[in-house]
Amino acid sequence: MDSIIFDVDGTLWNSTDIVAKAWTDYLRHKENMDMEITSEKLMSLFGQLLPDIARALFPDFSEEEQLRLIEGCCQAEHDALSVQCAPLYEGLEETLQELSAHYPLFIVSNCQAGYIEVFLKATGFGKYFKGHLCPGDTGMAKGANIRKIVRDYHLVSPVYVGDTMGDYHACQEAGVPFIFAEYGFGEVTSPYAAIQKPRDLISLCLSND
Repeated sequence: MDSIIFDVDGTLWNSTDIVAKAWTDYLRHKENMDMEITSEKLMSLFGQLLPDIARALFPDFSEEEQLRLIEGCCQAEHDALSVQCAPLYEGLEETLQELSAHYPLFIVSNCQAGYIEVFLKATGFGKYFKGHLCPGDTGMAKGANIRKIVRDYHLVSPVYVGDTMGDYHACQEAGVPFIFAEYGFGEVTSPYAAIQKPRDLISLCLSND
């Protein structure tokens, strides 16, 4: 192992409560839609590509309108998370601080452009990460973005930490071992390894030095 790549939602923080309120407020007050987005609904959707989330939430609208609505939701989300940092998983900063002393750390998420930057600014964690990618940056899905990070930074034996089957399948596509964050949003069978809290990564990764 020479590097670690992380997912964001369900792995580093849980933004669903803040995002659900931001999306609901936007849809009700800006779009005049009597629609409530719940954190439980978002947990079932996060990890998918944004057009797929838009299709699931707004099935009766045209594709163009779905994308317009989800873009408005995402801007409201960025504004809300810039004001209030989402809850971080216990021991996260200590874990990142320790791991970054031994490995370069990266983020690859299926989020919109700007979301990872909001996470890094809200948390102050930019100092721990060497780079990040998302479909909003590249137009590519998670598996391809993992491969791009590997190529761009000349990684030899990275691992990926995530919490959904979508993460698992992206890692299979990219040929990168998958570490399952059991405390997150999804269920995964047959991961390379599993952790019950972020700090478990320290013993797991450093034991492989």
